[in-house]
Amino acid sequence: MSRQKHNHLENHNSEVILSYHDSKLVFIVLFLIITGFLAIFSAGAPKCNIQGSTSTYFVARQFIWFILGFIAMFIISKMNYRALEKLSIPFALIIILLLAAVHFMGTTVNGAQRWLTLGIIQFQPSEASKLAVIMLLASAFSKDVSLLNFRNYKYFIPILIMILFIFKQPNLSMVLILLISSMFMYFAAGGSIKLIISTITAGFLSLNLLLHSFQRQRIEIWLHPETDPYGAGYNIIQAMMAFVAGGIFGEGYGNSIQKLGWLPEGHTDFIFAVFAEEFGFIGCLLVIGLFLAFLQRGLLISNKCEDIFGKLLAAGITISICIQAFINMSVASSMLPATGVPMPFISYGGTSLFITMCMVGVLLNISKKRIRRISNVR
Repeated sequence: MSRQKHNHLENHNSEVILSYHDSKLVFIVLFLIITGFLAIFSAGAPKCNIQGSTSTYFVARQFIWFILGFIAMFIISKMNYRALEKLSIPFALIIILLLAAVHFMGTTVNGAQRWLTLGIIQFQPSEASKLAVIMLLASAFSKDVSLLNFRNYKYFIPILIMILFIFKQPNLSMVLILLISSMFMYFAAGGSIKLIISTITAGFLSLNLLLHSFQRQRIEIWLHPETDPYGAGYNIIQAMMAFVAGGIFGEGYGNSIQKLGWLPEGHTDFIFAVFAEEFGFIGCLLVIGLFLAFLQRGLLISNKCEDIFGKLLAAGITISICIQAFINMSVASSMLPATGVPMPFISYGGTSLFITMCMVGVLLNISKKRIRRISNVR
């Protein structure tokens, strides 16, 4: 067939959608978000009262972001996800500009300069970098999985710039999420396992050189929180006390003691600890089960997608969200050193919820079954 005729055929192709989006994934996400609203209201009410605002202040703000996120998710789920391949570089450039703005004029909270403030809106551009990196890698690896292909450097260089900006904030936890997601996508695309193992080994060996002094101290305190029980080890000890108090069945909804000023970040980074105190081991299993169900549906969507770009996009989004959830739960239960990672769908944080719902919108889009219909050509 001549090239001209082939192009003519492509121009007459049209896409037919054979099924709706994955309804099971929608229900899983809704259960997680509802759980989040309940947890934020319970964990955040005491802090609202201390600040002199209504007890529904955090929930109301989170609900506004949920509405915005739902609208974005709905719109993205109706689009053709393949358009994201062309948008990957422009979107990444926008995120780089926002990260640069954070570097020069960002708002500092708890010693980290991660936020941009525009009037009454405060958002964290590094959250959007997760989707940007996934889009770039899916675009690159769908063409060639080789890391030495210079044509892919137009995708790799923006990723490197974003990681450097985020590391500078500092936000090591987000850097880890980006790197783990990237390695998984490289593996899913058929990359070298030996190279992945070598990279992980080199990363661990050079970790001490890359860490700031306060990050090294955080690891030491994590190992021995009793050395500074009223200082750096305070949150770790209080979080563990919440898990112990929760036991198997929990103290009951709203009956957490740690949220009453003992655990400072009870509605954000340590919301899982407050949840464990109120709902116990059984409640924790429910949340873990929901994220495992999300992982299963996401990887199933990736596996069923016949397009390599969509396959990698779905895999990257699924792993990114689940890795973030795992890190948050591990920090709250003292399995990992303290970081500033919110739990997807559940922790208070508008940017995190909005970006995560956008990522779910992409997953729902990919989950639709499609066929390519070719019209008659004369």
